[in-house]
Amino acid sequence: MPDLSARLARLAGRWLLSGLLISLVVWLLDGETLWRELRAVSPLVIVPALALTLVQVVLSAWRWRYTAHRLGLCLPLQLAIQEYYLATFLNQVLPGGVLGDVNRAWRHGASAGQRLTAVHAVAIERLSGQLILVLVVLVSVGWLMQSSRLEPPRILQPDTALPAVAALILLAIAFAFALKTGFFRAMLERLAGYFDRLRRDLFRALLCWPAMPVQLATSLLVLASYLGVFLCLAVGAGYLDSMGAAIVVAGLGSVLLLSMVIPLTVAGWGIREGAAAVLWPLAGLPAEQGVALSVGYGALVFFSSLPGLAFVFTGRRRERG
Repeated sequence: MPDLSARLARLAGRWLLSGLLISLVVWLLDGETLWRELRAVSPLVIVPALALTLVQVVLSAWRWRYTAHRLGLCLPLQLAIQEYYLATFLNQVLPGGVLGDVNRAWRHGASAGQRLTAVHAVAIERLSGQLILVLVVLVSVGWLMQSSRLEPPRILQPDTALPAVAALILLAIAFAFALKTGFFRAMLERLAGYFDRLRRDLFRALLCWPAMPVQLATSLLVLASYLGVFLCLAVGAGYLDSMGAAIVVAGLGSVLLLSMVIPLTVAGWGIREGAAAVLWPLAGLPAEQGVALSVGYGALVFFSSLPGLAFVFTGRRRERG
């Protein structure tokens, strides 16, 4: 019971942090303008946006199934879709944004009888998506800054770039020195066997031919569907009056998706809105527009994850195969 109480307290704390961050963002902005921006989103865009979330789940589940098969595990597509819906729902209501994926790996490992392989399948499948997301963010930010559509933050200005680079070099030197100590060397030796297994699984499921192009192409389609939801909301709010505006929203949206990786709140709430409040003014756009898109995106993704409730108690008695 104490353990359960501690878990509930941590969950409540994460939700409280999310609420405090969102409240801070709303307090710093013009609340009336933000509410007007939220009401401006046409309900007509909800249907195509929800359709895109269905595409996200199916493509992501197929990517997981493909990864598992590359590692020698059986995973029917229908089961993968069900488990991905459940994982998406749990990621929306539990802190950290990864507990749904942990549960997905645990359930698949229990049914397949190969827990470590199942964990690797989920981890590599998620890694494939994160690699594409980071690449798209780098390209998007580079293009936005090169085209003068995004002003670099102060830390990236010439007069402060040198200290920032120097700090990174010092951190790298400190890390390299730490690896030379006996403790870290002994730890790495103990983990050598596991890392060798992980290296082989990474090669089989992600880095070799034809796994890499299949993984990256699928992940690119998944990311396109996520950004499509942002664009649907932007169209519904009347923000897109040109192709250039669409590219800007998609580029900024990719950065918001990356900000959600920070595991401090529930489903990225608060962090995502704070990032939007910073990014949109850097692009010369009202902060309220970015926060409105962020809130609309979060609400829509939560609603689209609700089918996962139907699969909470399924799959626990599947035979080991």
